[in-house]
Formats: sequence, C-alpha cells, structure tokens
Amino acid sequence: MNESDILLGQLATERIHAAQVANACVAVFGAERDGLATPPAAFREASVGYLAWVLARFEQRDQLLNELIEQRRRAAGGTLEDTVPIELGALAAREGTSRQALTHLERALAADEPEHTRAAWQAFGEFFNALWSARREAVERHLARLPRIGSWRTVGAIDADSILEERTRYAQVAAHLPPGITLLGSTTR
Repeated sequence: MNESDILLGQLATERIHAAQVANACVAVFGAERDGLATPPAAFREASVGYLAWVLARFEQRDQLLNELIEQRRRAAGGTLEDTVPIELGALAAREGTSRQALTHLERALAADEPEHTRAAWQAFGEFFNALWSARREAVERHLARLPRIGSWRTVGAIDADSILEERTRYAQVAAHLPPGITLLGSTTR
C-alpha cells in the first residue's frame, strides 16, 4: 500500500465514522423522548466532541485545499487547467462545507425545548447526509487525481498521531452508545 492509498483511506474512514456518529446523534437526540431514557451525558460529550473535532479537521483541509488551488492558480498565471482539475476548484466553493455542518451542530446543541431540539438535530442530519456527505465524497474523488503526494500531505494533514486521535475519539463514542443504538447503522437494534 502506498502513501496516497493510506491518506485516501484515512479520509474515507473519517468521513464514514463522522456519518455514523452524526446519524447516531440524530437517532438519539432527534427522536421523541416519550418512554425513552434520557441519553447518557457521556454519549453526548463523546459524540459531540468527536463531531466538532472531525468537522474542524475537514474544514481545515478545505482551507488548505483552497490555499493550494490559489497557489497553483497564481503559479500558472491565472489558469488551473494544468495544475489542479477545474472541478476541484468548483467543489471547494460548493455548498455543504464542514463550517456549515458545524453551524448546524451548534444550532442543535443550542436548542432549548424538546421540539426545537428534535427539529434541529433532524436538520443537522439532513444537511450532513445530503450536502456535506455528497460534497466530501466528490472532493475525495477529485483529490485522488492529484498527482503529487506532497499535495496529499498538505491537504490531508494526516499523520500517525491524527489517525490515533481519530480512532480514540471514535472508540469513546462507541463505548458510550445508548442501548438500542449502533454506529454501523445508527438505528435501534
């Protein structure tokens, strides 16, 4: 396995794990509570901490990607055709950013009444599963076409420590799942 495969694999793993955690949160916090136990505070802390951390990392990557695209555009005299696929530049500006996902997450956390909380978590889930996930998958497909491993290293910001940190945070979420919730499908067992 070469370095670009490792980096691509980690990006995909983080995207999949983020979707699993986001969907578990929607299943727990976006559900009506009638007859259901209050979700454990440890689950809320671990899952929200994971989502905030991973979405911030994806946002950082988007910023690095934008900087890389701009550097290459300037170096090419204003054109991207030979340096970065034009589609990648368009994707960088596409709706569904991690910053927008973080804003939806903040709204869900700030909701103060059960009905508003459910609606905010459901809106977060809809945004995450539609716009954010589609954008991330498209960006990753186009990143796979970047010819230089140096570009991958810059944009991915992935190293052994960050991989370990992601796995540890994900394991903390898994360890505090409420009864009836799984990460794989994030549905009731």
